[in-house]
Amino acid sequence: MKLLNCPLNGPRNISEFVCLGEVKPLPDAQAGAEQWAEFVFIERNPAGPVREWWLHLATNFLFIAERDTRTDEILATYRISDPRLAAAPGIGPP
Repeated sequence: MKLLNCPLNGPRNISEFVCLGEVKPLPDAQAGAEQWAEFVFIERNPAGPVREWWLHLATNFLFIAERDTRTDEILATYRISDPRLAAAPGIGPP
C-alpha cells in the first residue's frame, strides 16, 4: 500500500487523493485568450521535482505536494499557508 503524508490527516492511502495539476503562476490580468488557454490546457511536464495541487477526497483538504516525476516519489507535502511557500511564484488555488 502506497501512502501519502497529508498535512491535515497524516499518512493515508494514496487512493484517497487526486492530483489537480502543477502549481504555476496565473497569467497577467491583461492576458489574452491565448495566454489563458495555455495556462488552462498546457502542462510543462518536466522531468524531476514538481510542485502540484493535491486534494484529499474524504475531507476536501487542498494542499501542495512536491513530486519527482521520474520516480513518482512524493518528496514533501505542505499546507497552502506554509511559510516555506511564501516566496514560491504562483501559489494560489487552482
